[in-house]
Amino acid sequence: MKTLINLKINGREYEVAVEPTKTLVDLLRYDLGLTGTKKGCGTGECGSCTVIFNGKPVNSCLVLAIQARGAEILTIEGLKPAQGLHPIQQAFVDKGAVQCGFCTPGMILSASSLLKKNPNPSEPEIRKALSGNLCRCTGYQKIVEAVQSVGKDDERR
Repeated sequence: MKTLINLKINGREYEVAVEPTKTLVDLLRYDLGLTGTKKGCGTGECGSCTVIFNGKPVNSCLVLAIQARGAEILTIEGLKPAQGLHPIQQAFVDKGAVQCGFCTPGMILSASSLLKKNPNPSEPEIRKALSGNLCRCTGYQKIVEAVQSVGKDDERR
């Protein structure tokens, strides 16, 4: 039996009927077509499905869609400005922090959350904030450098 829920995703209001076992990642990807949120391990280990849920990064594979009732969610699609790339996205490109790209949306959203709280984090703080996001391609150093390169005075974060 489906339950009707209301939620806000990337600033847009949605009313959707969800089954009790549907995860948020499945709702985003398959029902709403927001495929920037990647479905990786399905057990909360890889961070590929990271979204910002009521202001905090969460693994959307661990959240039931019904738990998102009334929530405000930001996906990678909602981070991008109308033109160009978000400063964090651009930094990932500029620093070569993107390789296969599978982990990138989750990494960028985790980094965005960190930079909103702390616009000038230390390397250990960056590594801790990104510790829930696994990358099999880059070795993390370029990702850390990308986050460090986003200026603390950049108001577009």
